[in-house]
Amino acid sequence: MKKLFVLLFVIIAFSMNSNAQKFAYVDSEYILENMSEYRDAQDLLDKLSLDWQKEIEGKFAEIDKMYKDYQAEAVLLPEDIKKKRQDDIIAKEKEAKDLQKKRFGKDGDLYKKRQEIIKPIQDKVYDAVESIANASGYAFVFDKSGSTTMLYANSKNDRSDDVLEKLGYKPGAIKTNDGKNDKNDKDEE
Repeated sequence: MKKLFVLLFVIIAFSMNSNAQKFAYVDSEYILENMSEYRDAQDLLDKLSLDWQKEIEGKFAEIDKMYKDYQAEAVLLPEDIKKKRQDDIIAKEKEAKDLQKKRFGKDGDLYKKRQEIIKPIQDKVYDAVESIANASGYAFVFDKSGSTTMLYANSKNDRSDDVLEKLGYKPGAIKTNDGKNDKNDKDEE
């Protein structure tokens, strides 16, 4: 809801002054799906994911067999051997869960591999969008796939410094990656 409000505000604000500004949109999902290198990268990721899933399922199948064997023999085993077998099962289960987390966790192998092979393709798409936007004179380019995202904004239309001055702050105090202010000290009055 907040994104929609911000988007409407931006559209209304710039439509009042849109005599020289051009807007465009792209569908990045459509673009990526039509790129053979993206499809190949996605196929590679799917294959890796499937291989890793099979590896993990194999480990859990082994644990399941160990547990069933233990249950079948538990009545006949001395207490110390029971304890050792239980510990072995628990250790194998922990190992399997750790492998699952390593492969598919938040910053796991699949995530890293996706970043390694998909990000360059996405960067290539962004560079193309930026090039087309500059060549065609577009002030803003939005992405219509998923949530509405601004992919490109011509810096000549950036009014951040004007807003800072209006609020009584001095623009340019601290630079960010894009050359804009990250933190400002309010002008002394």
